[in-house]
Amino acid sequence: MTEILLEVKDLRTSFFTDEGEVKAVNGVSFFVPAGKTLGIVGESGSGKSITALSILRLIQTPGKIIGGEILFEGQDLLKMNKNEIREIRGNKISMIFQEPMTSLNPVYTIGDQIGEVFRAHKRISKEEAKRRAIKMLQEVGIPSPERRVDQYPHELSGGMRQRVMIAIALACSPKLLIADEPTTALDVTIQAQILELIKDLQRKRDMSVIMISHDLGVIAETCDYVAVMYCGKVVEFSDVKTLFKAPKHPYTIGLLNSLPRHDIDMDELSAIPGSVPNPFEMPKGCAFAPRCPHAKEICHEKMPSLISINEYNQVRCLMHSEEWQSQNKGVPT
Repeated sequence: MTEILLEVKDLRTSFFTDEGEVKAVNGVSFFVPAGKTLGIVGESGSGKSITALSILRLIQTPGKIIGGEILFEGQDLLKMNKNEIREIRGNKISMIFQEPMTSLNPVYTIGDQIGEVFRAHKRISKEEAKRRAIKMLQEVGIPSPERRVDQYPHELSGGMRQRVMIAIALACSPKLLIADEPTTALDVTIQAQILELIKDLQRKRDMSVIMISHDLGVIAETCDYVAVMYCGKVVEFSDVKTLFKAPKHPYTIGLLNSLPRHDIDMDELSAIPGSVPNPFEMPKGCAFAPRCPHAKEICHEKMPSLISINEYNQVRCLMHSEEWQSQNKGVPT
């Protein structure tokens, strides 16, 4: 068994509003092996980003983590006090946020913002922090780092700002990097460069990565394992090759079928029927049942649990239960 760096068990994060409780993350479980990349994929609103923010305990009111365990190197992050979790953030676990223009502070130079991480965790002088910031800019491929270190975010292109975000995230050599849609709003060429940079830095530093994306192409290119999320739950967990060759959950199959194909003629793209349920009016049984082509009466009544196919493959679908297969002579194809 590969060494597990991070293990999330039955994580539950809710938002309490005037309209009621929204179970944004509702019993999520997965693991991240040391030195490997886990992809988290799903539609907008599936709970991907809230899961990432929960790991770093960055959920703000009216949100609250209400249960579960987040085991990092064997220690439960949810049991740590504020000072202990502050030592973890940016030091052992770092995050690249979605939009670099809003994540970077417009009134501070690039060098100040990278240097702040060093000063917070390494207790070094401002001059030494700037020297290390220049080195980090060089490492993430920004030309003329001695000049760029004194510039402000608005003076850099979108691709360069994203490289700065990567430099900030990796300043203290974390063991786990969480990349939340790291190529959003970048053109295709720059996207490829950023993804290749992350993969290259991962190899050099032997760190684990959680890659959050709605783009299955990005997941296929960068990840070793994949967690597919729907309505706050993981509906399928698999190694990446198995997921793309033999997906198990109808939602995963629907996502893959909606991708354009270059090897066959397609008059139009396939689409998953229906829409994501209202978070205030979730179905009683399987959340995907109203959109599932194979759903039966039991699917609308019973919430499926994660069923283990093997060590690295799990699916949350009644079709893969012994009860279903005995009654319906196997799994529909």
